[in-house]
Amino acid sequence: MTPVVQLYWIRVALGVVAATLSAIVAFLINASDITGLINTLTIALIVYLVSYYILKAQFKNKIEKQSKILSTGIIMYFFTWLPFFVLFYTIIKVY
Repeated sequence: MTPVVQLYWIRVALGVVAATLSAIVAFLINASDITGLINTLTIALIVYLVSYYILKAQFKNKIEKQSKILSTGIIMYFFTWLPFFVLFYTIIKVY
């Protein structure tokens, strides 16, 4: 796999991790209003930004444009985060 493809799939996996963390926090703070949604989005953004700095150190010599490290997989990260957040939050709320 090329480094860009690896970065893409790492971001997809991190979207699932961020969704899990967001669902747990949303359940613990009983997020039923807009504040809960903002808190969960903040968690997703924090995970993405932390992963950017970690992945930047890992891929800085493998990917020629440094801005590509930030932008690769961002849409799939949030498109993965949203359905998994809903799924995990629903599972936690029901059980």
